[in-house]
Amino acid sequence: MATARIPSDDPTRSLLHVRPNDASVAHVAIAGDTYTILVTGKQTAGRYCLIDMRIPPGGGPPPHRHDFEEMFTLLDGAVEFTFRGDKTVVRAGETINIPANAPHFFHNSFEVPARMQCMCTPAGQDEFFLRVGDPVNGPTATPPPLSDAEQTERKQRAEELAAEYRTEMLMS
Repeated sequence: MATARIPSDDPTRSLLHVRPNDASVAHVAIAGDTYTILVTGKQTAGRYCLIDMRIPPGGGPPPHRHDFEEMFTLLDGAVEFTFRGDKTVVRAGETINIPANAPHFFHNSFEVPARMQCMCTPAGQDEFFLRVGDPVNGPTATPPPLSDAEQTERKQRAEELAAEYRTEMLMS
């Protein structure tokens, strides 16, 4: 049995060491949550991105699906995931993987904030969040209050950009 030869090392890529409070790290408010883009697709040659998510009680995105894998690891609290219509509670220390193309969403239905990390492969979700969200000053920043008109505009922006980022919003 022949073994596949792996490519040579790419010296144009370097070690990436991320500190969530570094000035170069982007923080955005989306749907009442605060997301920190820890590792971008540009930094991984498009292979994946890593996002730190802080989800307050009642937070979480609307139903959606996309053609890339999404893996969540809960660091603090608990979050209720709805996957193909079935609900599952994921607690701190647990990991859940959402296969590509599957309808899903998550919701913090508990009384305490939750924190999780999300890895998307291939990358792209990081760019989507940066284009849809509102910049905030840090990982624990409170999302800005949005008027009804501003919330409607953010939803419309997400719907308009979704196809470009291989995402389908399933809002009714």
